[in-house]
Amino acid sequence: MNKLILAITLFVSMLLLSPSASAEQKITKGDWDIHYIAFPSSFIKPETAREYNLERSRYMAIVNISVLDSSTQKAQNVSLTGNAKNLLGQTKQLSFKKVKEGDAIYYLAQLKHRDEENLNFTIEVQRGNRTETIKFKKKLYVD
Repeated sequence: MNKLILAITLFVSMLLLSPSASAEQKITKGDWDIHYIAFPSSFIKPETAREYNLERSRYMAIVNISVLDSSTQKAQNVSLTGNAKNLLGQTKQLSFKKVKEGDAIYYLAQLKHRDEENLNFTIEVQRGNRTETIKFKKKLYVD
């Protein structure tokens, strides 16, 4: 299993096993299951960050989105755009890059944040003429 997938899987597992775990971070839109997570970039190993050209910093987060077919769970090839808006109304544009490993496809974006910053994410998922929008909130911490 690839290092980045392993790191993300371990992180998600830790979240799910923690007492404060929330519901699954998935939104179903039609026949798509859109999985999302935002976490501190310092959670990934330095060698993994270098391999994927990701910046590790206490003030940098990674947004990971994957889109699966609801019935087959096959990864979908899509385009993503989005932004994160803080409580002061300041908007940070997200630039996603596609990572394909075997049958898995996921999309990564990074953004700078402050300690205890509440962000409202709006992500548009597009394939052909179809566009779906997901929204979620996340409070990010400096570790």
